[in-house]
Amino acid sequence: MSSTTGRNGDHRGISGTRMRARFAAGWRTGAAVALPALLACACGSAVPLASATHAPKKTALPSASPTPSPSPSPARKHHHKHAAASRTSSATSTSSGAPPSQPTTPAVASGCQSTFVPAYFYASGDWAQAIDTRPAPGVMLLNVDSGPGTGPLSHFQTLTRQAQAAGITVLGYSSTEYGQRSISSVEADVRDYKSWYGVNGIFLDLTQGTSGEFSYYQQLSSYIHSQVSGADIWLNPGSFPEPSFMSIANVVMVFEGSYASYVSDQVPSWVRQYSPSQFAHVIYATPQSDFASAVSLSRSRRAGHLFVTNLPGSPNPYGSMPSYWSQEAQTTEGGC
Repeated sequence: MSSTTGRNGDHRGISGTRMRARFAAGWRTGAAVALPALLACACGSAVPLASATHAPKKTALPSASPTPSPSPSPARKHHHKHAAASRTSSATSTSSGAPPSQPTTPAVASGCQSTFVPAYFYASGDWAQAIDTRPAPGVMLLNVDSGPGTGPLSHFQTLTRQAQAAGITVLGYSSTEYGQRSISSVEADVRDYKSWYGVNGIFLDLTQGTSGEFSYYQQLSSYIHSQVSGADIWLNPGSFPEPSFMSIANVVMVFEGSYASYVSDQVPSWVRQYSPSQFAHVIYATPQSDFASAVSLSRSRRAGHLFVTNLPGSPNPYGSMPSYWSQEAQTTEGGC
């Protein structure tokens, strides 16, 4: 899993440090991110949003292959590449429209939050820890091998069914390489994820959130909806994109970086026009002592979906569940 260092020294995005399919497939040390919890749900916290913008971040998801699938990230963005899950046991291979006006991802009340988990790890134990949590995370991101891999794996088929049975939305990971990957390749990922794993939607990583790529992502969004009924679509520019991108996806990941960089992150004023349920934040390298502060800041910045973890940005912040996951789940969901 290759990564590049972003502004303030943190890794963003699965490309550099983003959530992209860089979580080395389930055969590498998997990657997982989680959110700590130590706050009462401050519904509608009113903290002024800055009208400034910042350099985009990058995210990458794990892949099930033993080798990382790095892809260079533009200087303006840095996302973690996530190779799918870190494999601790062998997996058995088996064969087996227009964007919605309202988000279909589990509802998040205004000012409240829901946890989600970049499940870029292979171990069943880590999946079980997330799935068995009460309240359970609203979403889990599935990255088999920097994408769906070359064929269905019974290991991940079983885990996906277990997550869905617990009421969790499972999204398949696909990298767009900042709009440089062919549309046909991403569409093939969509078909494979739907056919092999029955996912509820797609997480498009290494998203280029600038106007020149709008039609590219709009076309992909329409295709995903044509293949997956009621599909949830998440985009990961890793920073705030052009506002028009909010019409393409249910959720946009606008931050993926360390707690140190999160403290000084700037939020554009246009964010106020949208529901918190349309924004996701990933904050890694967050010590237990800063967990409550991270959650508080995320609420003031209208993050309806949150994942906080103590794991450092390097080599992989998504290799396992956060050490304070239980507390995170209860805190993030509580009081709303």
